[in-house]
Amino acid sequence: MLNYSQIQSLLKSEAESLLSHKAKVSAAHLHLPGEDFVSRVFSHTNRNANVMRNMQLIYDTGRLAKTGYLSILPIDQGIEHSGGASFAKNPIYFDPENIVKLAIEGGCNAVASTLGVLGAVSRKYAHKIPFIVKINHNELLTYPNKFDQIMFADVRQAFDMGAVGIGATIYFGSDEASRQIQEVSQAFRLAHELGLVTILWCYLRNPAFKKDKDYHVAADLTGQANHLGVTIEADIIKQKQPENNGGFKVLNQESSYGKLDERMYSDLCTDHPIDLTRYQVINCYMGRMGLINSGGGSGANDLEEAVRTAVINKRAGGMGLISGRKAFQKDMKEGIRILNAIQDVYLEKSVTIA
Repeated sequence: MLNYSQIQSLLKSEAESLLSHKAKVSAAHLHLPGEDFVSRVFSHTNRNANVMRNMQLIYDTGRLAKTGYLSILPIDQGIEHSGGASFAKNPIYFDPENIVKLAIEGGCNAVASTLGVLGAVSRKYAHKIPFIVKINHNELLTYPNKFDQIMFADVRQAFDMGAVGIGATIYFGSDEASRQIQEVSQAFRLAHELGLVTILWCYLRNPAFKKDKDYHVAADLTGQANHLGVTIEADIIKQKQPENNGGFKVLNQESSYGKLDERMYSDLCTDHPIDLTRYQVINCYMGRMGLINSGGGSGANDLEEAVRTAVINKRAGGMGLISGRKAFQKDMKEGIRILNAIQDVYLEKSVTIA
């Protein structure tokens, strides 16, 4: 288990900045994760008792049980990126059972994957770890490739296999976003009626968002995507950790785009990674709906990048990480080590809310 000094060491030259930064927006405004989150915050929503029970089950599973933090293993890349591209590094994950084993042995709160993956082993594992069925995907076999999240499964299929929740992606900013918003909103309504938790991957997708920087990971644009996600009653928001800001400003230089207020940048944010991520959190109704991040790239040291991403998320007021490729594109032992390192950040009491 990583201790505070080891976390400092993995953060290298950023350690002091990341571990001592005082956030621009006070944590006093936030609804922070905690053991009592479902009772203290989530119980005030219109979600029924079955949704609350399933949410509590997720929080009570794995190494982060009863902390209010989440470590979820997502593996749907067999569709999103192609099976060969995803699993060539570690072919054992063509077998769905190894995906679920990695989540269990890695101490995760839940495993999120496709209807086919989880359905293939549901009778053996649905009672051992919470299942989250990803109901839509971007298929990359049509030529030329297109980028559109389409429904691969329906909510009742997830319910029938014993899943506790569903996940979906919306490509906000894309030509297809309006249809996706309507489809996912309807799916989330049915999921809540059946008692299932809803998780939304709030991604941006538009070639115009790539300018001098890649504004697909801008705090202002991803923050607004989060705000749209909680509007359709996502219980948990999954978002890429921001790397820059000012997407609205840049896109407004060429034509009128969206709405902005300079105080978004001066009063609510700075360029510090914790403030950029806190801006995402405050757009999730000040943390009433938990923010789980991914990010950190795929560089020379996935362990260091995973720990850095976790520290930023936790100190910003986020609820955890969702980590797939960093774990499954490794030997299973190494994948478990990375998942456990992420969890260690949330278990380390000296890593506090900024």
